Amino acid sequence: MSVARPSLVPLPYRVVGRTEETADTAEIVLEPVASALPPFGPGQFAMVYAFGVGDIPLSLSGIDGHRLTHTIRAVGAVSQALHGLRPGRTAGVRGPLGAGWDLFTEAGRDLLVVAGGLGLAPLRPLVRGALAAPQRFGRLNILIGARTPGDLLCARDIDEWRAAGARIQVTVDRPDDTWQGDVGVVTALLDRADFDPGRATAFVCGPEVMMRATARELVHRGLAPDRIRISLERSMHCGTGHCGHCQLGPLLLCLDGPVVTWSRAEPLLAVREL
Repeated sequence: MSVARPSLVPLPYRVVGRTEETADTAEIVLEPVASALPPFGPGQFAMVYAFGVGDIPLSLSGIDGHRLTHTIRAVGAVSQALHGLRPGRTAGVRGPLGAGWDLFTEAGRDLLVVAGGLGLAPLRPLVRGALAAPQRFGRLNILIGARTPGDLLCARDIDEWRAAGARIQVTVDRPDDTWQGDVGVVTALLDRADFDPGRATAFVCGPEVMMRATARELVHRGLAPDRIRISLERSMHCGTGHCGHCQLGPLLLCLDGPVVTWSRAEPLLAVREL
């Protein structure tokens, strides 16, 4: 699979759509003002600039030709500025950057998607790609965990994915009075996932502690470590490997990741930080 050469110069993109996902999270849709960046793949990220504030790495939660979708939680100065952009405003975008999910090496295999919290957003293009070619893959299981029902992302997508044949289970940490689904950590849903460990690939994204627990449980259930892919978006800063903020052992995650196999990540994550 060829990888597009990234643009190192940010290009102006205009906000053409904005949807409030949760109380602190919004989805913004961007399209190029003039020239477009090279095509992005699922799991890759862009450096997105809020003019006059700064830039941050953001994964793609939607890819439609040159139209890019980002799901942004307002937690810092730059993310708050980008979260607040309304249609007609512009942002700078640089990319595509990093290694993605590489879905189309998985022909004939069962697919297991495990998402925690905001981790569902980078997995959405992968799910859409799998559902667009159902004859290419085996069973598609999607396990989703959220803090509360109000923090659950992609509610409309989940209904559409289920209608398209995906096996979907959702759990929350703290239910409200209206919640009638599962309660607890997302790893508890693995007991009901329908996949063959000998012919499956797992794609996992969420808080690091959740990814560790999920990967270890999947290995315990017979899934090979090199068939488990996780997205490590820790401390990425420049997107070009120059600043070293995202170094994990021999890896620079903005270049060698953010998607890596568990066989590669597990021994590095086991090293105690000083």
